[in-house]
Amino acid sequence: MHLNMFDQFKCPEVFFIPTLIPTMMMIILLFRNTAVLMGGRTSTLLSWITKQITKNLMSQLSPMGQKWTNLLMALLMFILLSNLMGLLPYTFFTTSQLSMNMAMALPLWLGTVVLGFFSKPNSATAHFLPEGSPAPLSPMLILIETVSLLIRPVALGVRLTANITAGHLLIHMVSHTTMELLDTKTILPCMTVTLLLALTFLEIAVACIQAYVFTLLLSLYLEENT
Repeated sequence: MHLNMFDQFKCPEVFFIPTLIPTMMMIILLFRNTAVLMGGRTSTLLSWITKQITKNLMSQLSPMGQKWTNLLMALLMFILLSNLMGLLPYTFFTTSQLSMNMAMALPLWLGTVVLGFFSKPNSATAHFLPEGSPAPLSPMLILIETVSLLIRPVALGVRLTANITAGHLLIHMVSHTTMELLDTKTILPCMTVTLLLALTFLEIAVACIQAYVFTLLLSLYLEENT
């Protein structure tokens, strides 16, 4: 039993070995080394989903921005697997840690900004002062645009952390309530179990959506700077 609701976001250990390591190594079992000429239905479906996601994310980018396709798709798969693996028992949510999410958001956002200043410096600097702005308001507008630019990586990291953390805290509270109500001979345990199942499916959807949103926002930042 957790002494604190936030204990579920700590990496459990067995014989001083983090359980995250064998959990991540289990992904290797999903791949087969046998060569086949044609993939099965599962591989075909995964290939189709990957193509559709790539098309939606990268179709609006310039040829320079499309060079980031492999990096952004690898980031999408990493966040998606991290979110989904965190739903398994005795695992660890890497994406529930703000330091982890900021370590992904800050370098990638900075890379898009630096790329914009090198590829088209005039357009990149023009974002700080919209065309036709009144001269007296120019210093304030430049300050606002600078703050909005610098807040982007923070928004990326905090959004992912808050969504993952909030969902699992809610599941933890509902599951604890369900265990407390099991001894009561009322309809309340059935209602809480139903709610818990609904929250679990909702959290699976949130895990997929947040991985897509994180990558989509980075592609939009990349579109502005390429």
